[in-house]
Amino acid sequence: MSNVTVILSKIQRGDPSAAAQLLPLVYDELRKLAASRLANEKVGHSLQATALVHEAYLRLVGNGESDPSWDHRGHFFSAAAEAMRRILVESARRKMRAKRGAGLVRQELCEEEIAAPEPHEDLIALDEALEKLAQEDRLAADLVQLRYFAGLPLKDAARSLGLAPRTAERVWAYARAWLHQELKNPVQID
Repeated sequence: MSNVTVILSKIQRGDPSAAAQLLPLVYDELRKLAASRLANEKVGHSLQATALVHEAYLRLVGNGESDPSWDHRGHFFSAAAEAMRRILVESARRKMRAKRGAGLVRQELCEEEIAAPEPHEDLIALDEALEKLAQEDRLAADLVQLRYFAGLPLKDAARSLGLAPRTAERVWAYARAWLHQELKNPVQID
């Protein structure tokens, strides 16, 4: 009979010191189990392997409310894996509730509160620059209009204008540089 099995039987008999004796013997294996469980989770998961081990261990033997009845070492680790799974599921459910707006109260807004702020760009200067660009290169001006004002991704704007993707990239780079130069150094007309 292994040390773990002996300690597990002490826990079953209600020995209060047995739980403290068990952790050092099983900690490394529980940590590996927790790390393997967390490896399957999405990146950025907030639980760390150590915290998962401690929470699972407390659920298994720490609170004194459960009635542990593990027959052997494998049975204990199976119960630990199940506890870790439940902790991860509970954590995911908490995140989903928060993500879906749990506890938030719907508030009606009036039109004045949702009015779009004035754009910080000088639209008149941009319009004048686009007019100049259109005289020089109509295709570049059309691409800028689709990208800037319609909000189309470059791929969709290129398709709308019948351009190959690489051609659209070159025209877009040219138009941006041209507009940047024009807006940086506008010609003053008196």
